[in-house]
Formats: sequence, C-alpha cells, structure tokens
Amino acid sequence: MNSQFSYKVSLPLNMEEGKRYPVIYAMHGMGSNEENIISLIEELKKDFIIIGIRGSLHQGNGFAYFSIKGYGNPHRESFDKAVNSLEQFINDASKEYPIDVNNQYLLGFSQGAILSMTLALVMGNKIKGIVALSGYIPKFVKEEYQIKSVEDMSIFISHGEADLVFPLNIGKENHDFFKERSDKVSFVSYAAGHEVSLKNRNDMIKWIYANL
Repeated sequence: MNSQFSYKVSLPLNMEEGKRYPVIYAMHGMGSNEENIISLIEELKKDFIIIGIRGSLHQGNGFAYFSIKGYGNPHRESFDKAVNSLEQFINDASKEYPIDVNNQYLLGFSQGAILSMTLALVMGNKIKGIVALSGYIPKFVKEEYQIKSVEDMSIFISHGEADLVFPLNIGKENHDFFKERSDKVSFVSYAAGHEVSLKNRNDMIKWIYANL
C-alpha cells in the first residue's frame, strides 16, 4: 500500500481465505512509535488485524503525527494534514487487507488519542469504536470541523488522575462531548499520570472484546 506513513501490520493467526476480520488502527503518542502502542494490545493479535501507524514527523528519538505550539494547542495546518492523511490511510487499508469495514476500531494514546477522537468525529459511523487514552479534542475541531454522527459508535475514554500533561478535567470534557452524541460512552479514570496503567490496559482489552 502506497502511503506517506510507515506502518506495521499484524494479521490474525490461522486466517481463513475469503473471511474478513475486525481491525484496530493503533496510533502512538508524541516521541514514541508504532511498536510501543502495538505492545499494549498483543493479546488481540489472534482475532484482529492490527495496524500500527507511525507518525510522519521526527520527534526526539521517536515520531509525531502533528506539530504543536504548546500542549493542548496543535499547529492547525499540520493537524489538518495528519487527519486528512490518516482518513485516507484507513480507506486505503480497508481495500488492501481482508478488513471487515463494519468492525473498524481506532486506538490511541496522547497524540494518538487526540487523532482517534477527531477521526471518529470526521468519519462518523464508518468507525465501530474508539479507545482514547489520555488525549483531548482540539477546540477548532469542535467548532469548525464538519462533525458526523457517532450515535452508533462505542467509545472508551480513559485518563490519569495525576496526569500533569493533560489534566483530568480534560478527560471529563471528552466524555461530556461524546456523551451528548452517543449513548455508548465509557469514561474511566485511573490512579496514574500521563501513561497507560496495567489496569487501564486490561480494562480496554475487555472493553474491546465486549464491544466486538
């Protein structure tokens, strides 16, 4: 598949010819990479196609999807480009791999969570569910993007109670924003900082299987 993104694909074990499978598009945080985010969902590999997408911008020893002016303040042009490119990537991947387009999930941490929530609003019910770990929805997305219906989408939002990067109230705002648009929203906070705790990881794995 021709894409500006580097990515890693894991196909289910014992795949059956002609069968289509649920997919998880996994997006990492700033300064990280696709391997780190995939490592959180290793046990899903037997049942899902997992596609870890690497941000196209170099950031320290890792990568980012968009540049920022400061925390909570993405550079608009960079952000818009990332959203458009990721939407195209998802559309192309669904044609390249044996993906069940009725079971497409987005999962992300920090920048990946920001993009998961934004893409959910942009793509609407093309997405079955999202897992947004410690992110936020940019103000300009809420006010200026053309937001589609997410009423059939399942949404898992989590946040660290001691998150010093994006305070807990941001996670609650994410929940409130989606709760106005969907009845299928879960929000859980954890005794953690800007990270994914073991309990958070275990809870999201259970949630994904419960919503499949």
